[in-house]
Amino acid sequence: MTDPAYQRLGLPSAASPYAVLRAAVRALHPDTRAVRGFRTARKRFYRQMLCAHAARQAAGDPPSG
Repeated sequence: MTDPAYQRLGLPSAASPYAVLRAAVRALHPDTRAVRGFRTARKRFYRQMLCAHAARQAAGDPPSG
């Protein structure tokens, strides 16, 4: 099952990892990005989005968006 947060990014399966990262950064509220104490959680979120995207590419899912 795909992560719901990843699905909300609305990226095609052919998107580059950099595009996934940019979309994930934009998905977070600016206040959330500004809190230094959330840095580890933000990095974990970005890693999860990249892993979900890599899994989707490996599965050969059709593009969406």
